[in-house]
Amino acid sequence: MTDSPAVPYSLLDLAPVIEGGTISQALGHSQDLAQHAERWGYTRFWVAEHHNMPGIASAATSVVMGYIAGGTSTIRVGAGGVMLPNHAPLIIAEQFGTLESLYPGRIDLGLGRAPGTDQPTVRALRRDRLGSGDTFPHDLAELMMFLRDPEPGQPVRAVPGAGLHIPIWLLGSSDFSARLAAELGLPFAFASHFAPDYLLHALELYRAGFKPSEQLQEPHAMVAVNVFAADTDEEGYYISTSMQQQFVNLVRHTPGLLQPPVDDMTKIASDAEQRLVDRMLRCSAIGSPDNVRRQLQKLLESTRADELMITGH
Repeated sequence: MTDSPAVPYSLLDLAPVIEGGTISQALGHSQDLAQHAERWGYTRFWVAEHHNMPGIASAATSVVMGYIAGGTSTIRVGAGGVMLPNHAPLIIAEQFGTLESLYPGRIDLGLGRAPGTDQPTVRALRRDRLGSGDTFPHDLAELMMFLRDPEPGQPVRAVPGAGLHIPIWLLGSSDFSARLAAELGLPFAFASHFAPDYLLHALELYRAGFKPSEQLQEPHAMVAVNVFAADTDEEGYYISTSMQQQFVNLVRHTPGLLQPPVDDMTKIASDAEQRLVDRMLRCSAIGSPDNVRRQLQKLLESTRADELMITGH
């Protein structure tokens, strides 16, 4: 896709549920896409945790990962990500320890500190009301402890999970996770596909503050980008309007199923809504193959990304 073949390309898929479709079909499409991505030479295939969103079928992220990994053989399968405040660290260690035991050497654990949903759903998810983004560093340390070799006499162990050293990524859209990933020596993925405002600042902080760790000796930064490639620029933009409609609905707090493309977004969104959506989705490569290639190369040059994570409903 670009003049930098050494840069790995990966895919993020949210298992979109289309208008007129079913969740079963959406998950089947995700596995089919992963199988194609494996043949095409992509490095990773990640799914993400979202809740109470009719258009996203990957809420039970580890279950979906097992389905994807079971239908593929070589591509790495991961969470991009698990929203750790929604879970006890031991549960995630056991779930991902199970996945790593079933599909050794192929599992990535990407972690975020946002809830991945709205506040009423947060209350339904967190029955004890204790989990929050504020506890993320502590929860992360506990999770990492469960995945390391157990200490003698350690009273609680992740079975499976202990000693498997599953690669952990931190995900973020601001400087918080960039700083934490640097401090802990972890790879960092920035959610520029929907929140690009702090992309360059976060990458600068991550690289400047990086400390080597057992997992990683040098910083490794992944940048997410929406891609809508087609035979022509006009067709590429037309395809992109499905995702634009999704974000208009998010702005309105009315998430729904993935809608078909439209010829005219002015009939869907107000000027203010469209400006906000354009800002959120400005880290996108849209159009003909040549134009998409140029846009991705420009992104690589500006970010010096070690890896690109491509998405696009």
